[in-house]
Amino acid sequence: MKHWPLKRVILLSLGLAMGALAGYAYWFFIGCNQGSCLITSRASNSTLYGLVMGGLLAGSVWDYINKENKVEDKS
Repeated sequence: MKHWPLKRVILLSLGLAMGALAGYAYWFFIGCNQGSCLITSRASNSTLYGLVMGGLLAGSVWDYINKENKVEDKS
C-alpha cells in the first residue's frame, strides 16, 4: 500500500502527457483554418484542452481502479 501515491502520480502524469499530445495532434492534423473555432484555432488552446481532458480521464481511471481494489479487499 505504500506505493499507491506514486502510482497515482504516474497515472496522472501519463494521462496529462497523453492528453496534451492528443490535443496538439488534433490541432496539427485537423485544426481550424478560419480561426473561428475557440479550442482548435490555436495550438496552445487545443493542447491545454487535451491536457485537462487527459487529467480528468486519468482521475476517472484511478477512481475505477481504487473502487475495484476495495471490492476485492472486502471479499
